[in-house]
Amino acid sequence: MSAGFTAAFASGDPATLGARLVAQLPREAEATLGILYVSEPAAQVLPQLVDELASGTGIDHWTGGVGLGVCAAGEEVYDQPAAAVLTAAVPEDSFRIFASTGDPAADLPRLHGRWIEAMQPILALVHADPRCPDLLRATVDAGAATGAFLVGGLVSHRTGATLVARTGRGNAPGVDAGGMAGLMLAPDVGVATALSQGCMPIGPVRRIDEARDNVVMVIDGRPALDVFREDIGPELAQNMRRVGGIIFAGLPVTGSDTGDYLVRNLMAIDPGQGWIVLGAEVSPGDPILFCRRDPESAKQDLTRMVRQLAGRLSGPPKAGVYVSCVARGVSLFGEEGVEATVIREALGDFPLVGFFANGEISRDRLYGHTGILTLFT
Repeated sequence: MSAGFTAAFASGDPATLGARLVAQLPREAEATLGILYVSEPAAQVLPQLVDELASGTGIDHWTGGVGLGVCAAGEEVYDQPAAAVLTAAVPEDSFRIFASTGDPAADLPRLHGRWIEAMQPILALVHADPRCPDLLRATVDAGAATGAFLVGGLVSHRTGATLVARTGRGNAPGVDAGGMAGLMLAPDVGVATALSQGCMPIGPVRRIDEARDNVVMVIDGRPALDVFREDIGPELAQNMRRVGGIIFAGLPVTGSDTGDYLVRNLMAIDPGQGWIVLGAEVSPGDPILFCRRDPESAKQDLTRMVRQLAGRLSGPPKAGVYVSCVARGVSLFGEEGVEATVIREALGDFPLVGFFANGEISRDRLYGHTGILTLFT
């Protein structure tokens, strides 16, 4: 427990999750905000759970959602009912929760424009349903409408209501689906955030010379597949069947001063034409690099990120939220709690909860295979 912040975690019988979480959360008048993540098998009790937590803690404002898994206290749970909670003592005029919307450009100014204009939010923790009609546009619009740096991720798409956005007493449980919901924080709430890639570059940044939609034909004046083979090395190039799940395309972010890039899947290879097919549309002139995903590379980059984040802090963090790709966690590292251990070794013990996502959000972009750590400072 940190001053003003408390975390709780429970797994097992869905009917008793609420009572067991409440038992771990002291009922303090100063706690004003709750963040809740549940696994898919616990989604059936989500409305009831939000109600129980609100009444049991006296906290009226809740945000969160249904993850493909949840993490807290060094544990990771994917296919069993589980829930993780973080409560925070934040002045009520320093945050604003917004309900699910598929059109942030219109709804956020209409419903929260005065607060946004007055407070100039610095960061927004957002949760998006993959069934949102235009997720890329909604993400960009949410960043533009709030002026905030977005952090968060995509929740489950395999359950009904997936998003939590409850504000005030007497309201409905505040559980919805199909759009984007979240929490905006004013500048007087101390926060810091950083992103870790799950891949490491294995070649230089190159230029796409010829492409159509998501098919890359020519890179640096040569057939795209020839360049690809050169960058991945002879061992993998001799057996292209092995590259799936190991080699990815990286699309550098224009204007980034940190060498940031978006990781996208390789969908197909056409040996006859010398083309490669990506999980994203590209255009002639776009930069591209190839990167390798493996447990050691991912752990090294997470360690780098957390150490750099620690160097930006003036003291120990009070609490944190960690959003990790579902392709990380046990799937990548082979054991539970690897990411939490790296974070704890660099930053010490503090209340930390999170979820495993369908995709991650940082700034106003959708990422894959990343880990995003946000700290209350």
